Amino acid sequence: MNSSPFGDLAILRETPVPDMKPVRARLHSPRRPAPNPDDPRFNEPLVDIAALGVQGASYYAGSRNPPYYHPAPGAVAEVLVRDGVGRLLTQVNARVAPVGLELFVFDGWRPTAVQAYFHDEWLPGEIRRRMPDLPESRLQREVGKYWAAPSTDPAAPAPHNTGGAVDLTLRWRDSREPLWMGSLFDDASAVANLDHFEKRLAGPSRMAFSDEEARANRRLLHHLMTQAGFAPNPYEWWHFGYGERVWAQLNRAPFAFYGPARP
Repeated sequence: MNSSPFGDLAILRETPVPDMKPVRARLHSPRRPAPNPDDPRFNEPLVDIAALGVQGASYYAGSRNPPYYHPAPGAVAEVLVRDGVGRLLTQVNARVAPVGLELFVFDGWRPTAVQAYFHDEWLPGEIRRRMPDLPESRLQREVGKYWAAPSTDPAAPAPHNTGGAVDLTLRWRDSREPLWMGSLFDDASAVANLDHFEKRLAGPSRMAFSDEEARANRRLLHHLMTQAGFAPNPYEWWHFGYGERVWAQLNRAPFAFYGPARP
């Protein structure tokens, strides 16, 4: 008899995250398929996750949002996703509901103004403040790991601007306590890497209960989302995409089917 509170999902917490090295290599490939306007999903509407029964709150619209502690210029109060993404999120919720878990979404569709603020201003400023001697080329590479460049090109939208990318975690439905993932959401450092704790705990005779719990919970979230059809971001344990250009790139699809979206 399985006494784990995770029930049949416990096996996912014991299954390692796959090696992210080839995923990172593919992510940095210059080939990134453009959205196909002829695909029937191209004009799929944005929906509010609240209307689907999926829990969440717009992280960038609030002020209790470390490490920022202020609303981002242009942030919207609703968490919006493409209809197809919303259906997949409800499927994941249905899968975890029997053990008392649910998804909690921090961000979905993102206005270009928010993307520009963090990519062009906030994160570069924070990196420069900590590492003033860092060469500009390396600074831009670091920023690019965590924030896609803002774009008004309909053939090259940022993932969140399509409504096909989501940032999320898992939490207990009754207490609303999030599972321990080992870092803040939006931690722009190596600790946010999806496989950070896989590597950290790979050595012999390592015992760190906090790290082991974070590793198990990241595994659970990763497997739930990828088995539902999402593509992971190897640099961010919380980020998953579906139907947008990075999803197409990582899945070797000939094209993406979500282009820029507006509410």
